[in-house]
Amino acid sequence: MKSVLARLNLLKLGGLSVLAISACGPGGPESSGYLSGVGGPSRQQVSNGPHHPPPAIHDDISYWDGDDVQGSPTIRINRAKQTASFYKGGKLVGVSKISSGSEDHGTPPGTYKITQKSKDHKSSVYGVIKDRASGQTVNDNADIRVDKPGPDQVFYHAPMPNFMRFNGGIGMHTGYLPGYAASHGCIRMPHEMSTKFFENVDIGTPVIVE
Repeated sequence: MKSVLARLNLLKLGGLSVLAISACGPGGPESSGYLSGVGGPSRQQVSNGPHHPPPAIHDDISYWDGDDVQGSPTIRINRAKQTASFYKGGKLVGVSKISSGSEDHGTPPGTYKITQKSKDHKSSVYGVIKDRASGQTVNDNADIRVDKPGPDQVFYHAPMPNFMRFNGGIGMHTGYLPGYAASHGCIRMPHEMSTKFFENVDIGTPVIVE
């Protein structure tokens, strides 16, 4: 009964995600809101944190029911379904809607392990460039490797809360969900779900990308 209620309550989840890690980029702050609250396990309309707007489409997938479940964690990412499933001891305890890598920046399939957890991570590559005096955005999807700010401009690194690295520069984190695969390779998640995943994984937790 508890599991059923948790799933029903979660139908109201309004969380979302944006991607921006060392090798993952956002869709631009104006479209993703990453330069613009963690809720409990119920699906209530919640903030996606201070940096990201709600998903572009209603999230009727995400839920968490694993706080009282014991067992070793495992995460399975299904790119076709755009979901990330969390298991404890082989039991499914949560599912998150995601946005994985786009066609040009795909998320590679394979079996990996969590190698880093960073609560307040920021991308080392992607961000926005703004005019220093006016604060106006000059480039909303800047790659610092090729997009250099001018003398009167400032580069702001894209925030990636609850970053869980599992494949080089690729990881899971809070990010904007447009309703399709749109990241630079990372796994964008609703903030509420990335928080639950972050709290329940350890370094070495298996991550299977299918």
